[in-house]
Amino acid sequence: MAAILELKFFNSFWLKKLDTIVEVENTTATLDAAVVEEPNITITEGNVNIGVGQNVNWGILTPVPNPYVYKKISDTEFVLSEAVSIDDATVLTFGPITNFDFIPNAYDTTEESDWFVEEARIRGGYNNTNVDLGVKAYIVEDDLLQQHRKSSLIYSGIFNSRTGINNTNQFSVGEDITRSLDPYNGSIQKLYSEDTNLVIFQEFKVSRALIDKNAVYSAEGEPMTTSGAQVIGQIQAYAGNYGIATNPESFAVYGYRKYFTDRNQGLVLRLSQDGITEISEYGMSNFFRDTLSVLDNSNLIIGMWDMHNKEYVVSLQNSNGSYNTLAFDEDVQGWTSFFDYKPNYGSSLRNNFYTFKNGKIWEHYATSVTRGNFYNLNNDSSVYLIFNPDVSVVKTFKTVNYEGRTGWEVTNFYTETDASLPITRAQNILTLADMEAQLFTNSFKNKETKYFANLINISPATSGEIIWGESIMGIKGTFATVKLRYQNQVLQNKAELFAVSSEYIESSY
Repeated sequence: MAAILELKFFNSFWLKKLDTIVEVENTTATLDAAVVEEPNITITEGNVNIGVGQNVNWGILTPVPNPYVYKKISDTEFVLSEAVSIDDATVLTFGPITNFDFIPNAYDTTEESDWFVEEARIRGGYNNTNVDLGVKAYIVEDDLLQQHRKSSLIYSGIFNSRTGINNTNQFSVGEDITRSLDPYNGSIQKLYSEDTNLVIFQEFKVSRALIDKNAVYSAEGEPMTTSGAQVIGQIQAYAGNYGIATNPESFAVYGYRKYFTDRNQGLVLRLSQDGITEISEYGMSNFFRDTLSVLDNSNLIIGMWDMHNKEYVVSLQNSNGSYNTLAFDEDVQGWTSFFDYKPNYGSSLRNNFYTFKNGKIWEHYATSVTRGNFYNLNNDSSVYLIFNPDVSVVKTFKTVNYEGRTGWEVTNFYTETDASLPITRAQNILTLADMEAQLFTNSFKNKETKYFANLINISPATSGEIIWGESIMGIKGTFATVKLRYQNQVLQNKAELFAVSSEYIESSY
């Protein structure tokens, strides 16, 4: 006949509890004039740190034959046990505790407050070192059972809600339930379950562990998977010395693509079916190398997947308040835009993109608000472009032209020149105050759905020029940088920009 035997064990002491004992020290106090004509009358003294139940000596008679006992009522009040008359500026000396009856609730009558339990075994663990009553400050447990294994995994028993089995609190020492990775690659920062594999992100390495199966290798060294009894099977590392550093918050996933950053190497990475790819190399390698190198463990790198635009959005947030939020698009294989918002977190749901800021959730791409409005702050849209036709040839840029929606403005236009030449870089900058007014309004010259504006050089006359100073149209240089702006909060329309160009002629200094 089968039977179930339930066992319980106790490794504890039951100790008497004193509710409150104020630290005892010899102190003195100078009282104002007061008279206590009968016992248990409250008198007030100065703000002195005193205990309770101590002897009180007047200091007039040495020694005092019958010292009085007092009970502390508050920080400024106490009660004497007998009647006494106290003169002005009398110095009292408070001695050791002689009467515990004056300690509030020292011996409480309720069972739960009268006793407390203290573990008899170190850390309360089963079969740990047992100690006795007495001093325990220097107890050493020879058989250490606790370790910090930052590069290892452990799993419990199974959980099955359908059958009511819950063994998540069982870690059997009779079974092989641990898997260890190379500690040289740092601590495990993130785990991601994908089908029948477990992706493991360490600080300096990314691996995958087989779930409920093992890998059997052929004579040629090719792995072949087979079912097995192990929950966590063999661990296989992905090619390349890449990791997630200490920024698991940079992780985002869409389909079979997983995005994350490696702050230690200044990279943004994508893990997909073809392995790990450095997507920061798509035109932004220098930016991420310089930006990630100044971040440390106190900074945040927030990774998000924008389902609306099908982009990986990453926000690099420095503890000094500076930040950069930008997006990577798989369709164009490049980084499409910088954004003006600084989120605490972000995620997608039903093709909508949401971010969280200061405990609030915000929906992006909403049509009911002004474009460029993030967290109730309006931001303009800006585009930077570089004109560099006929590389290394000195040119005079005459116009700025664009195709798109009306409303775009040019905020600055400048060329990069050699400082040794007569015209310096500062003289080759055209800003809002320098160029003709039509560049900064919605009235670009419209010709066949294209917009044109002339560049008028107002730089001072420089010796060596055939046509002097502001008499010439355009601005000289080997290449030019232009910034276009669209004021979202003013125009509140969708701003499309298809192409930007500039007419130029070759020139010389």
